[in-house]
Amino acid sequence: MIPESVALGELERDALTEIVNIGVSRAASSLRKMIGDHVTLSVPSIDVVSQRRAARLISEREVAELVAVRQDFSGPFSGRALLIFPESNSLELVRAVTGDTLSAQEVVDMEHEALTETGNVILNSCLATMANMLKRSLIMTIPEVLRGNGALLFEIDESSEVEGLVLFLYIDFAVRKRDIRGYIAMIMDIPSLEVLKELLDEFIARIVGTDG
Repeated sequence: MIPESVALGELERDALTEIVNIGVSRAASSLRKMIGDHVTLSVPSIDVVSQRRAARLISEREVAELVAVRQDFSGPFSGRALLIFPESNSLELVRAVTGDTLSAQEVVDMEHEALTETGNVILNSCLATMANMLKRSLIMTIPEVLRGNGALLFEIDESSEVEGLVLFLYIDFAVRKRDIRGYIAMIMDIPSLEVLKELLDEFIARIVGTDG
């Protein structure tokens, strides 16, 4: 069960979806410069789920191994951000970034660097935009690349009674004629999600105030 104190109401979810979509559209324009090709990114859905549920959601959709770029963030709310792709998509992404000029082996060799760079662009854009629109600032660590299944990426500890919560975003990611899908997940504890919810309420109050 998601505690009432962190469950997002409809307005809060709409506000967060709007903020994150602005973040990913900024990321798309940065990636466009990097790739030299048209990139569209959108976040059709956002939900707060448990770590186990997040892992299950991914494993239901993705049978292949997963690749993730991870960055920790700290500030008024803290946590760990993950940009997750099915492994086949990650190589497709490298081909997009490198313009199809590389051999299969070179693509594999370049994967780590291309993923780190892409993850950095997308996660930084999302988090910086969130912080900015909520009138706060966040500090980000250097990105790392991880591989494994959902349970590993979401750090599920079977022996632990306490489970972190995940802000789970599905991303549609299109580069030219390539279909690349991915996920952004932010693992946060309850106090951080409570702060985020309060900041969203302040954001909504500011918007409503200026409209009224």
